[in-house]
Amino acid sequence: MDGNGRWAKQQGMARVFGHRNGVKAVRETAEASAELGIEYLTLFAFSTENWNRPAMEVNALMKLLVDTLSKEVETLNENDIRLEAIGDLDKLPAKSHKALLKGIEDTKTNSRMTMILALNYSARWEIVEAARKMAIEVKEGKLDARQIEDKTFENYLTTKNYPDPELMIRTSGEQRISNYLLWQLAYTELYFTDVLWPDFRKQHLYEALIDFQSRERRFGKTSEQLA
Repeated sequence: MDGNGRWAKQQGMARVFGHRNGVKAVRETAEASAELGIEYLTLFAFSTENWNRPAMEVNALMKLLVDTLSKEVETLNENDIRLEAIGDLDKLPAKSHKALLKGIEDTKTNSRMTMILALNYSARWEIVEAARKMAIEVKEGKLDARQIEDKTFENYLTTKNYPDPELMIRTSGEQRISNYLLWQLAYTELYFTDVLWPDFRKQHLYEALIDFQSRERRFGKTSEQLA
């Protein structure tokens, strides 16, 4: 969800103003996804690298997380959306962590769609953590190193309960993955738009999905094999 800071700058406002206005884009995207029958929506909300931003902005983002979760749980329940999260969650500030866990608890019985927040998330962190856990289990004799396969490794990732993404949308004109779901995006279709995140609305999601539908997903096969 890129472009909050640039959007705010265009309005002559502080970067935090952009983050606040990005919440509406989250709401519209989540509601539209649920309406379309999308089962999983993952939003990259805060990366491990984002801690390097000015302390004032980081603190404001953490407060915004608490405020948004408190206000939006009702909307999630109205739309039958379950909230979940991936990342190094224990390192979030106490209030943010508490609000997140409450949001997850309050929506756990919803089943129409799962919305996953990637918070304090880093794909390299996730892969290293998975490798570390596997190494410990091999050392303890709980895991046979000779039997490790792709599926084995996936069971140690934070996304083990979710399917790999079919489509990744990145806003604001940036055209890179930026340490996001590196393992899971192996066969994901990538879509880049110049729209800044606070301006992202349902029609922009529809445009991305129409573009996605026009693509041929071969997964290493030929077009003739798919016919």
